[in-house]
Amino acid sequence: MFHRRASRASAVATGLAVALAVLGLTGCDSDTDDAGPASASGPSVIAPGEPGGPNRTLSAEEAAEQRVEDDSPNSADVSYTRMMIEHHSQALEMTELVPDRAESTKIVKLAERIAASQQPEIKMMEGWLTTHGKSGKADGHDHATMPGMATPAQLKNLRAAEGKAFDQLFLTLMITHHEGAITMATEVKAQGNNIRIEEMADDVVAQQTSEITRMRSLP
Repeated sequence: MFHRRASRASAVATGLAVALAVLGLTGCDSDTDDAGPASASGPSVIAPGEPGGPNRTLSAEEAAEQRVEDDSPNSADVSYTRMMIEHHSQALEMTELVPDRAESTKIVKLAERIAASQQPEIKMMEGWLTTHGKSGKADGHDHATMPGMATPAQLKNLRAAEGKAFDQLFLTLMITHHEGAITMATEVKAQGNNIRIEEMADDVVAQQTSEITRMRSLP
């Protein structure tokens, strides 16, 4: 039987692979008749424990399962996705006002960029929820609880503004809106469990941080 004492926690994966290979070879050459029930489904595996701790014996199936990362969505993943759909939707509502009210062509191009990125992101998040059997409704949440969301009064003022006044208010509201999205994305990266949601959150942080920098440089 192959035994290996792990010197640190990171050696576990290597120990599993080496133990499995050696046990597979010895299983072919052994003439003993004392193989346990585990031999029916494959050789057992000696999994090194923590430094100074005992080793563990795993079946081949258990060893394989431990090598597969469980990224099942948790409540944080689902809540984030539902809220971010609404968050993005308000950003699109704001960008739709730009062509008829903005004075700066830079603001127009910025709004086009935001819409071009957030529309497909909404579709991806809706598809993710459908795939995992979840509805798209943000249960128990309203606009006021989401970081960065513009209030009804602020949206009313934006709709009434034109020219430079519109441009300035749009930038103010959209910077705050983006900062809120980054806050939400950062939180789900810490609290969520699903790899796809983490990837989407990374995209939100990177893209909206860049757009905030751009907006702050505009007059």
